[in-house]
Amino acid sequence: MYLNKITPIAVSCALIVQDGLVLAVKRSKKMDLAGFWEFPGGKVERDENPTQCLVREIKEELDLTIELVSKLTPVIFDYPGKQVELIPFLARIKSGKILLREHENAAWLGQNELFKLNWAPADIPIVQELKQIWSEFFTN
Repeated sequence: MYLNKITPIAVSCALIVQDGLVLAVKRSKKMDLAGFWEFPGGKVERDENPTQCLVREIKEELDLTIELVSKLTPVIFDYPGKQVELIPFLARIKSGKILLREHENAAWLGQNELFKLNWAPADIPIVQELKQIWSEFFTN
């Protein structure tokens, strides 16, 4: 007997850190999961790896050039009708100013503000991990 296995959709996301804060973006009305907050990123295309995807997506969505610092723990999450593997990376801005091309809002968050937003379900384990390792990346 064979089980019907769903292949997860690979999605990279960036936890962009600056001045002791992390960037979150709010999904617009034209997007799935409208109104939820997330870490920016997007679907990994066939001809790229997760890091290439992330650099491309952040440039397309936010007009930022980033450098990736380290990888965090990937999350596999089941949404109705699809399974997503969310691949998070800590990142820093190399150049540019935020220009929201797809999202309706952006916010820089401190550690105590992380759980004040309505996060997309797949992002919640990443928010929890970030809160646990916060002091490793942000020092006064």
